[in-house]
Amino acid sequence: METSAIIAIAAALCIAISTIFPALGQGKTAKSAMDNIARQPDAAKDIRSALVIAMALMEALTIYGLLVAIMLVGKI
Repeated sequence: METSAIIAIAAALCIAISTIFPALGQGKTAKSAMDNIARQPDAAKDIRSALVIAMALMEALTIYGLLVAIMLVGKI
């Protein structure tokens, strides 16, 4: 197999893996936050701020995967 093909496959896997798992985590986090807000409406402000921080950290994982994939594609 040619080196550029291996790099292209690595970039594709990098994007796929770095997108799937944070997306699953974001869905689970949002579900839990909405359940907790429904149970305790008074704590909605605190839950929402923690949710935004958690979502930003999970989204950062996806962006790091994108950057690695871009760097890999740049080597082709």
